[in-house]
Amino acid sequence: MDDIKGSIIWDNRERTYRLHVPLHYLPDQIYPLVIVLHGGAANAEYAMRMSEMNRIADEENFLVLYPNGTGIYKHAVLTWNAGNCCGYAHEHQVDDVGFIRSLIGYLQSHYGIDSKRIYATGISNGAMMAYRLAVEMAGVIAAIAPVAGPFNHAGTMPEEPVSVIAFHGLEDQHAPYLGGTGPKTLYPRIDRPVQESIRLWVEHNQCSREPQIEKKGKITCETYHGGRGESRVVLYTLEEEGHTWPGGQPGLRNGNVDPPTQEISASRLIWDFFKAHPKS
Repeated sequence: MDDIKGSIIWDNRERTYRLHVPLHYLPDQIYPLVIVLHGGAANAEYAMRMSEMNRIADEENFLVLYPNGTGIYKHAVLTWNAGNCCGYAHEHQVDDVGFIRSLIGYLQSHYGIDSKRIYATGISNGAMMAYRLAVEMAGVIAAIAPVAGPFNHAGTMPEEPVSVIAFHGLEDQHAPYLGGTGPKTLYPRIDRPVQESIRLWVEHNQCSREPQIEKKGKITCETYHGGRGESRVVLYTLEEEGHTWPGGQPGLRNGNVDPPTQEISASRLIWDFFKAHPKS
């Protein structure tokens, strides 16, 4: 089935998206929904190409939603209002949380979507937006997977636990691993350090304080088990890695600013994590 290009009217704006329906979709069944959020100054098509999530969706039978942010152009250089970033969406205080909530509801009325298996991932500004969705839509979002983006949300944490799997390169100069402002930060802001972001979610989900650590090559995986509602928090730290979607398609036009490692596939790990963490 060809990808669907659609739009809804939200907050007096036409908001657009792409939806991938898996090859073996049956109207009388329900399926997980994975939302993939593009980075700043990109769009839904870039997120689709970069992540290659459609291929996994066809293998594993889930829907993939690629929403578009907003900007001065209709189809390019788009951003999300993730709280303290980024660009047009932040400057105009666009209600992107409301848009995503409304879009999910619209799709649920047209497709078989499992309400316990709705997930969000994204890169950079899209990762920040995934974190915001976890805070403000914790009753809807079962788990998130921020890639190369910080948790900068300043509000109170949600009541419900949300499982988190995050990926971040130590050499990221756009969203620095240690926080602050990087030499290549595109939209001015101060980022929270990655380890502090993870600690906040570990504490919120009430996971074990000490992680299980696995190191292979240039990649370290820290897993915090035993959270409320069987939630977990996982962090992949990548040595010598910049601002990338690991295992994704290389090139700026596909959303990766730096050449991504091929040691792991973030998309495959994300789906395996999502599959194991529905809403309890």
